[in-house]
Amino acid sequence: MQERTHEISDDDLPAAPKKVLILDDDENLTGLLREFLEANDYQVATVTTGVDGIKKVINENFDVILCDMMMPHMPGDMFYKAVERTKPSLCPRFIFMTGHKGNNKIDEFIRSVKGLMLWKPFEMHMLLDAIAGVIKKTQD
Repeated sequence: MQERTHEISDDDLPAAPKKVLILDDDENLTGLLREFLEANDYQVATVTTGVDGIKKVINENFDVILCDMMMPHMPGDMFYKAVERTKPSLCPRFIFMTGHKGNNKIDEFIRSVKGLMLWKPFEMHMLLDAIAGVIKKTQD
């Protein structure tokens, strides 16, 4: 009997799930976002502090980082600057979130880094669109 082999092209392999880090001190929101994203085939890690977020990005790579702007001890802009120093390749992967629309400090920061912002509360399709946009932009 002749043994046969079949070579599988990369196009035939299922894509690995995209990894998303959620950094938000609101554990209810993080749980909701995690559940929604996992149901949409994303691999999700969550942290509630900037320090824990830094530890995560040092040890893992993420396709997208969802980052709340207003957190105790290390707000989103400080977290971004820490990531910029430790793993600058992750900076284009940020999507910022806040409920503080019209805050001059936040607006200035977002403009300075050309960041993508989701204003809380946002609809889940907006989140999926933002994630898809970041993934597409960083893969090109």
